[in-house]
Order: sequence, then C-alpha cells, then structure tokens
Amino acid sequence: MTYNEQQDLQPFHLYFVYKRTSTNTDDYQGTFHAHQGVEILIVHEGKGTLIIDQNSYEIKPGMICIFQPFQLHHIQIEINEAVPFVRSIVHYEPSIFKAYFDKWPILQSFFNHIHNGNLASPRWYEQQDLQSLIALLEDLDKALAALHKNDFLEEVSLFLITFLRALKPLWDTQHKPTSREQLLRKPHQAESIMEWLQLHYKEPLRLDQMSKDLHLSPHHLSHLFKECTGSSISDYLTVKRMQEAVHLLTSSKYTVAHIAEEVGITNCSHFCKLFKTHFGTTPNQFRKQWHMHH
Repeated sequence: MTYNEQQDLQPFHLYFVYKRTSTNTDDYQGTFHAHQGVEILIVHEGKGTLIIDQNSYEIKPGMICIFQPFQLHHIQIEINEAVPFVRSIVHYEPSIFKAYFDKWPILQSFFNHIHNGNLASPRWYEQQDLQSLIALLEDLDKALAALHKNDFLEEVSLFLITFLRALKPLWDTQHKPTSREQLLRKPHQAESIMEWLQLHYKEPLRLDQMSKDLHLSPHHLSHLFKECTGSSISDYLTVKRMQEAVHLLTSSKYTVAHIAEEVGITNCSHFCKLFKTHFGTTPNQFRKQWHMHH
C-alpha cells in the first residue's frame, strides 16, 4: 500500500501534523489508499478533488474531512508554488483512546459515530468557525516540540478530547445529530481484506484461508486489492509488519529476533533485510537513533 503522508516513526497512538505544505508533485503524489485509525483532515490552502466511496468532492480551503478505518480514499491535488497544498491532520487509533470518553456520553457517542458509524457525508466546509480548531492544533504543535516521550499519551489524550469537543458543534451544524442507534458503515471489499490482514499479520500469509473467511476467490482477492489500492496484498502486509516493528522497537526492550517473530517474520536475517530496505538502516541502528532523539 502506498500511503503518501510520510508519518513520523513513533508508536501509533496519534499522528499529527500542523499546516504541512506541499508545493510540487514531488512533495505530494496522491493515490488510492487506506489506513488503520480515524483521520481528520483540515485543508488550509489548495484545490483539487477528493474521491471517497465512489463520490467526488471539491477540495478547497476550509474543508474538513473524516476518513474512517480502512476506508479507501484518493486525494487529487492541483499543486504548484502559487497554489500550495496546506493541511493539518489528526490521525488516531480509537481503541487507544476509547476509555477516555467514558465519562462524557454525548462526546463518546460522537467519538463512536465518526469511528464506525454510517456517515452520510464525510466532508463539509467551514469558512468562519475554524479558528477554535486551528488554535488547538497550533498549541499541540508547540507542546510536542518540548514534550518528553513519557508524557506523550497523556498530552495527546487531553488534546483529542478537547479537539473533538470543539469539532462536534461544527459537525452538528452540517449533519443530523447522532443517535445511539446509528447504522454501521458497510466496508468496501478491499477494506475487509485490510481488516483481515490487521487480525492475521502475525501469521504466514495464506490466501486460501483469507479466501475462505471473506468468501472471495484467491484470484479475485488479489485483483480487487491491487485495483483499489495500487499495491499487492503481500506489499501491503510487508508495510504493515514494518510499521508494527517500528512500534515495538521504540516502545519495548524486545530483541530484534523477538520483534521479527512478533510481526510474523520467522527469519531474523530476512526481517533485518526488509527493514533496511524500507528505512535505510538496521533495526538496532533505528532503535538507537530513536532513543537519542526522544
């Protein structure tokens, strides 16, 4: 899978960028992609087209878009130095933060709805009311620069609660209020493949078992996934395993051999070779460099 937002290699609780700017196609090359977690995109500058669930939407300043877990989407940007693409992103793993919303049932309902509810429209446009969100984004951007890694989860948890509390009124003005009995979104078949891989990435890849579980032929599985994402199932699985390896290298004291087994690669030498191909350094070197800067 090609994911064209190059994420910082830190344990995935919350990924955040504030006013990232691209001025040419080398900086930003759109492709169909999907990912774990909920992504909230705010467009500050730029124009183009968003394709999601077979619908096209205009990208323009003031656009807010919510991408749900494993939801395929494609951002096509008309980009040049005169018209840059400037955006902020809040991308988080709901399972990490779910418990933090238990004491606020109305906010919890909103949190759950944007996670797995059937969103009538994933995007809307705000011209006047973005300042409260932008201020929160700017404050987190400043705080993260001086934040100790042991304080990261607490800081981003407080941010996410405050951010969604500010986002909810903007959502409610454009959408019907959420209810406790929302229909769940029906995933695309390619999204179902990604969800299956999320559950089984620690195991050897078995197309026959995937085919049986998802009720699709092995050929159709491979063709469908390639057509929708531009990547093969095996390439996507490798990227997933490398992301999980980064998480374990930076958050545990496991040996490299143990981490290789944890992400479904039994041959440690093969794991090290794959890791260096993706990140340009060995797992041990990556771990040392990460701890030096955090």
